[in-house]
Amino acid sequence: MKLTVDVDCTPEEARTFLGLPDVKPMQEALMTQIQERMATNLNAMDPDTLFKTWFPTQVQNLGNLQEFFWNQFANATRSAGSGSVPKTED
Repeated sequence: MKLTVDVDCTPEEARTFLGLPDVKPMQEALMTQIQERMATNLNAMDPDTLFKTWFPTQVQNLGNLQEFFWNQFANATRSAGSGSVPKTED
């Protein structure tokens, strides 16, 4: 003997009939939380922030090197402008 039963119902109706919990409110709350976190993290994805995060000391060292060179050029220009030649030790 072969018996076939076709049930035509929506997923919500099947869940209610079988006594399963409705997880839709939990899913919506979780999705809202995920969206908020993603929006917050997208602000950290701009190139300037990424560069500062990935290369903090290298950028500072490059700035220090540039400042050093500018100071050396400024000192050399002052010395050249005054007409004096720096003394060298023999």
